[in-house]
Amino acid sequence: MMRYDHILVRYGELALKGKNRAQFEKKLEQNIRFAVSGAPNCKVKRTFGRIMIELHGEPPTTVMEPLRHVFGISSFSLAMKAANKEEEIKETALQAFLQQSGAKKTFKVNARRSYKPFPISSQEMNQRIGGYVLKNTDNVTVDVHHPDIEINVEIREQGTFITCGRIEGAGGLPVGTAGKVMLMLSGGIDSPVAGYLALKRGAELEAVHFHSPPYTNERARKKVEDLTSVLTAFGGPVTLHVVPFTELQKAIHANIPSNYAMTIMRRMMLRITERIAEKRGIKALANGESLGQVASQTLESMHTINEVTNMPILRPLVTMDKQEVIDISDKIGTYPISILPYEDCCTIFLPSDSVTKPRRDKAARFEQAFDFEPYMEEAVENTEMMTFGRETKQSEQHMDDLL
Repeated sequence: MMRYDHILVRYGELALKGKNRAQFEKKLEQNIRFAVSGAPNCKVKRTFGRIMIELHGEPPTTVMEPLRHVFGISSFSLAMKAANKEEEIKETALQAFLQQSGAKKTFKVNARRSYKPFPISSQEMNQRIGGYVLKNTDNVTVDVHHPDIEINVEIREQGTFITCGRIEGAGGLPVGTAGKVMLMLSGGIDSPVAGYLALKRGAELEAVHFHSPPYTNERARKKVEDLTSVLTAFGGPVTLHVVPFTELQKAIHANIPSNYAMTIMRRMMLRITERIAEKRGIKALANGESLGQVASQTLESMHTINEVTNMPILRPLVTMDKQEVIDISDKIGTYPISILPYEDCCTIFLPSDSVTKPRRDKAARFEQAFDFEPYMEEAVENTEMMTFGRETKQSEQHMDDLL
């Protein structure tokens, strides 16, 4: 009996690209190679409009599961390959049909002749393959509108590929086609989802986390490391920058009126994140803010906090409600980690009277009353870096050791 020996990968939005389409396709091919590297016998090949994965004996499930997480893929299917010969195509189509599980009472053939030198038209191949399947099966009929099984036949220069059914891909754009973004990663639900959505639009990620020992313990830090590891499944290795924030946070608490402490803390975080991003050659920041969700995410707060940077700040969640964010978090596997009861630095010294409509002039005046610059410099200099790839922490060093 014939076996499925290929996976045929389709992409949607990439096909709309113009002169840089080849660049997007090449990056998707590289990302697929990385995703299926756990199946070393596989061969990934790019053809016009498709990427083919030759299984060479690898179990299909080993390859299909990681493909679900590769952005840029609209769908993919298990495929059988036949030579561009009518009889072989018909027999392969029959075998593909017979190996489908579930109801097989009706079918439809959808042939597509991309390779024009093939002498039989697409419509004629539909009829010939359909007739062959009917002749060699019992109690099966053709239904062109609502078939149980659709037999797709792609006649290409390299051969003919027969598929039945398809698996939806992650969509979006290939990671690495939209530059690199610095994600402000807390231990909560929102920011990992923001990172996931930035990856979906083709951005690579690095992440910054603010750690305030002993007020935040090592379990809080481990929680963020675990969230970073989960994100690598969708876009490859992610470098995490852990910023020691205790001394600066204590200075804010001691020198800033309590109702502006949260605003000033976020302005300091943004300044530090911008400095790390500049050292890493990164041109944009991202966070998990959603408009109006908490006091620090009003338009007035965003306006005042944004004053300290000229970098674009991406907010993928800005229009989402909390349940929408939770649903994505659950889907991508970050939710069980995010709800672990280990506090991040944003909950330390949290005042009960935070202003919801802070003013830029007031925030600037409070900051000018105390010299925070040495604290920020020390935080940046002592930032630790570690790179996660798949589920393994690869390295750990201080910022100055790597720049």
